Amino acid sequence: MSGALSRVYETNPDINQQRAAVRATDENVPAAKSGFLPKASADVTVGHQVTQVSNLFGQGAAGTAKYAADPRTESVSITENIFDGFKTTNNISKAESAVLAAREQLRETELTTLLDAATAYMDVLRDSAVLNLTINNVKVLKLQLKQTRDRFEVGEVTRTDVAQAESALESGKADVAVARSTLETSVAKYRQVIGENPRHLRPAQPIERLLPRTLGLAIETGLSEHPTIIGALHEVDVAQSAVSVAESALLPTASVSGQFQNMNDVNGFPHYNSWSAAVIGQINIPIYQGGQEYAAVRQAKEILGKDRLAVDTARLAVRQNVSQTWGQLVAARAAIVAYRASVKAAKVALEGVREEAKVGQRTTLDVLNAQQALLKARVQLVQAQRDRVVYSYSVMAAIGELSAHSLGLDVAAYNPSVHYNQEKNRFFGLDTPDGR
Repeated sequence: MSGALSRVYETNPDINQQRAAVRATDENVPAAKSGFLPKASADVTVGHQVTQVSNLFGQGAAGTAKYAADPRTESVSITENIFDGFKTTNNISKAESAVLAAREQLRETELTTLLDAATAYMDVLRDSAVLNLTINNVKVLKLQLKQTRDRFEVGEVTRTDVAQAESALESGKADVAVARSTLETSVAKYRQVIGENPRHLRPAQPIERLLPRTLGLAIETGLSEHPTIIGALHEVDVAQSAVSVAESALLPTASVSGQFQNMNDVNGFPHYNSWSAAVIGQINIPIYQGGQEYAAVRQAKEILGKDRLAVDTARLAVRQNVSQTWGQLVAARAAIVAYRASVKAAKVALEGVREEAKVGQRTTLDVLNAQQALLKARVQLVQAQRDRVVYSYSVMAAIGELSAHSLGLDVAAYNPSVHYNQEKNRFFGLDTPDGR
């Protein structure tokens, strides 16, 4: 199990896709910080111009003048934000909260995928065991049919007994076909989640030692640790910052800009050059812009209210899921004890019925029914054993603590802070940290 989960943690495309989404979200932080930095641009204009001037009114010297020039203009401008109504500050807070929310989404994806992998692993083990049980049942039914036919030949049983044995054998073969199909489905799911075909799977143990001791503690842990709740709280912070960003449109802004311009062959006259430099300060005070900014603020407040309600929804969902999975785990424990006793009793009953059938006190149908009862009890025990392992992982996921670290997987833990620290103050460059 640990090997399969380690592979999932390192190679599963759902997890790696979410990691990429977190890295993409990290870039919103330097983008938001750019509001504090100057904006600079340069323009160059080059051309060729021919100008002809004629004296059309006969005043002064008559004649025509023709000029050829290569006008060129170079300019550089720099603009610096002085005050933007706290828009940049709130955009930074919004971006940082979005990063934290994305990390919780990643954590939820990891625990969900690890749970899917554990379930797929146990489903293959269960269905393999069920297939083996049904195959063995067919072998027993074939022997039973042979014995019944032998007894029929000597007159100890009737044709009805033979028909019942034949019917039971055909039903057993159908059970094998169904079990084989179910196993193939589980193998396909295993391959989808874990990324390889199952080979030599070993029995897995439940992780109950990692769980809280009581349901109350489990619920308390889930309400404080589950990534759905923590992520929803960060989304509230995002929405709160969005309200402040929208409100910044109602505040004045101030900026300063500088420009230098050099012009050669101005207006097409050769050697007529000029240059200029300017520093300009600008203050903008919004008065009324058609009401769009007020609508944006109201909309942002409604979104904030919605996100706050989403936190309550997340808490209710986590509480329900913890209670449900905890109950399923408790039921699986009890079922294992009961089905073990059932298997033991069914084996004794089958042996007794067979001995009684030999002396004519039981019919062939009684033997077949006892055989089916034993098969059913064994299948139910296998299912309960699978359920105990899966539900222990389910409880761990429901309280938000199913992770590579809590399971002690032998993998290098992915730390989203590494990429964030590399990028949060990076304002130049096109390549990503991994070289793309």
